[in-house]
This record gives sequence, structure tokens and C-alpha cells, in this order.
Amino acid sequence: MWNSLPGGLYVLPQFSTDAAVFPFYYSSLGKSPSQEFTAVIQAVTPLQSQLQPIVKLVIAVAKSKFCAQIIVLWNCDKPLPPKSKWPSTTVPITVIEGERKTMSSRFFPHDVILTDAVLSLDEDSVLSTNEVDFAFIVWHSFPDRIVGYPARSHYWDGSKSRWGYTSKWTNEYSMVLTGAAFYHRYYHYLYTHYLPTNLLTMVDQMANCEDILMNFLVSAVTKLPPIKVTQKKQYKETMMQQGSKTSRWADPDHFSQRQTCMNSFSGWFGYMPLLHSQMRLDPVLFKDQVSILRKKYRDIERL
Repeated sequence: MWNSLPGGLYVLPQFSTDAAVFPFYYSSLGKSPSQEFTAVIQAVTPLQSQLQPIVKLVIAVAKSKFCAQIIVLWNCDKPLPPKSKWPSTTVPITVIEGERKTMSSRFFPHDVILTDAVLSLDEDSVLSTNEVDFAFIVWHSFPDRIVGYPARSHYWDGSKSRWGYTSKWTNEYSMVLTGAAFYHRYYHYLYTHYLPTNLLTMVDQMANCEDILMNFLVSAVTKLPPIKVTQKKQYKETMMQQGSKTSRWADPDHFSQRQTCMNSFSGWFGYMPLLHSQMRLDPVLFKDQVSILRKKYRDIERL
């Protein structure tokens, strides 16, 4: 472990002393990650209607042939809804009520997560079963990276001599947000037990930036950028109505806080670990002018 990347400092023996359970050594050991994933959905609003985005999301994710279980992290101030409120699915749904309802708690290494892959989701993410399946297949080839849909980027602001955060659509990205992304479960452990308390406290007090911090961590470990899959303009229900109260996007402080996070995080790491990438992985024949019957992931075209 000490003599191969990412080096011994990022391989915590308290997690395991077996190299096969870390995301870094699959190829050198001739192994591959398990063929299933656990979906972890962060719930912050009460469940009152079967038309809510989280219900649609649970149904779509549960239909994936790779989904082993769905975990809902109940970070809402209202009491837990009865089991009858959740849709009936073929995969088990476990609702965990956090003692500390914080942003960092979404990355807590719960013992119930047994699969190598974690699909991290915000409650208002919009994903079809096809999109979930395709992203998982891609992650399976890159198990040490974050693989997902919503991409963001960083840049150096020379006029202010600081790092900036941008959500502008360009040909480059350096982050894939954890509102709809796959990564290895070990990163939950590393996030919780490796990062210093002051960074986690900052994230929790702002209720912001936990996704940026996870990207910093994974890129610092791998020295590689995340991987974006298939172009997707809308990955949030609330992006369509940005004035809605539940939408963090509607908060003017949200963006400025994220700029502050970029500089605090790079200060702790001692450098900027994020790396730019122009690679995007699409299904074969994506948007090609051929019959839809020849395409494996047909829903992705329509989104």
C-alpha cells in the first residue's frame, strides 16, 4: 500500500487491511468492484405527496438492475413518515434518521452500505433508470473516481488573487456534484475520518459545499479529475422554479459561500487538487441519426 498510489496516508488501516476493498487496487489485483450499488438519498423536506420528486426518484432508481438497496437519510426537521408513504419497490428501502442533521452526515460511512458503489442523490434530482444504469457501468470501469451528471468548474481569478467557482456551461469541468453521482463507499470513510473537524464544521454551519469538499478529497487522492457522463441540462426539479423556498439555488448567498469554500479548502490542502477535464462519456450511438431500436439506453435521448 505504501509503495503504490495513492500511498499509505490515504489508505486508512482502520477501514480495512485488505487491499481488495479499497477503490485503488482493483486492476493491480485483477479484481473488479461488486456489480451492485447502494443509493443514498438526502431528504430535507417532509414527504407529503406521492408526486414529490423524491418518490419519482426512488421508483426510477429501484428499477435499475444494479440497485441492491436504497437508503434515505432523513435530515428533515419533521418526523419520519410512515412506511406506507414510501413507494413499494422490489429493493429494500431503509430510512435512517440522523442524530445530527448536518450536510456532512450524508457522507457518513453507515454500516448498512455493503456495496462498493454508492449512488449519492439529492431528493430533487431528476434521473431515469437508463441514466442510473449507464452511469454505474461507467463507474465500474473507473471505481476510484466520482462519476456522474452535474458538472461544475473552478478557475483562478487573477483580479482578486483567489480561486473562483463557476456553473457556466463550457467544454471543461473539474467537479461532478454529488447530487447525482457514483463513487466508492471508502470515500465516505475518508471524508468522515481523514478531513479535519474545522472543514466539516464549516460545511455544516453553511449547510453548503459538502459536494465541493468531496471533489477536493477524491481529486487529492487520485490526482485525477472526475468523469462526467452524458449531457444533461436539467438535473434538478427545483432548477425549473428557482424561486421555490426549498431551492438552495434561489439563495443569493449560496454562490458566494461556494467561492469562499474553494479558497478555504485549497488553503487546508495546501494547493488546488481539482483538475480540469474535457472528457464526457456518452452511450454508443448517443444522438446519432439511427433507429432508436438500435440504441441500448433509449430514455437518455429524450431527456
